Amino acid sequence: MPLISPLPSDHDAEVAELARFFNETLGFCPNSVLTMQHRPAIARAFIGLNKAVMENRGRVTSDLKRLIGYVASLTAGCQYCQAHTIRAAERYGAATDKLEHIWEYRSHPAFSEAERAALDFAVAASAVPNSVDAEVSERLHRHWDEGEIVEILGVVALFGYLNRWNDSMGTSLEKPAEEDGQRFLGKRGWTGGKHVNT
Repeated sequence: MPLISPLPSDHDAEVAELARFFNETLGFCPNSVLTMQHRPAIARAFIGLNKAVMENRGRVTSDLKRLIGYVASLTAGCQYCQAHTIRAAERYGAATDKLEHIWEYRSHPAFSEAERAALDFAVAASAVPNSVDAEVSERLHRHWDEGEIVEILGVVALFGYLNRWNDSMGTSLEKPAEEDGQRFLGKRGWTGGKHVNT
């Protein structure tokens, strides 16, 4: 059982309008946002931040941002966000090789050196305690400019919030996200954990 039950999607008209954004990214409004509606200002602010962080401004592509979110969520251990990010990465056109080999990004040929640097940074930035060091920073700067680094860290920070929110809430996974979690992540031990109603 989740800590707090989500409210209906039409509970707050302004939040419902803003949440249409998630119909593109996930195909549904996530239960996390429906739970945030207990305090609509939080839901509105979160949706605004999500839109700003996930905006595609160039080389940090929409699918790469979702893979960064996946690696950050894997590091934090949030199975809810893992399912959402792998689903969204596919919806935004991530290559099948990348979806099936995200755990091997350091060595798999589907990933460029720039992507590896971004994903290594996501792991280091998501670790507790934080493990961003001079080597991780230097590799990141070798491949990405300052604005792009802000975008990458924006994704990591956004999912830091979501990982804490969803694991603490025990947010229930929506059926499409659960199915994609099983399809892409099940062979690597993903079960959905507390987020799947059995």
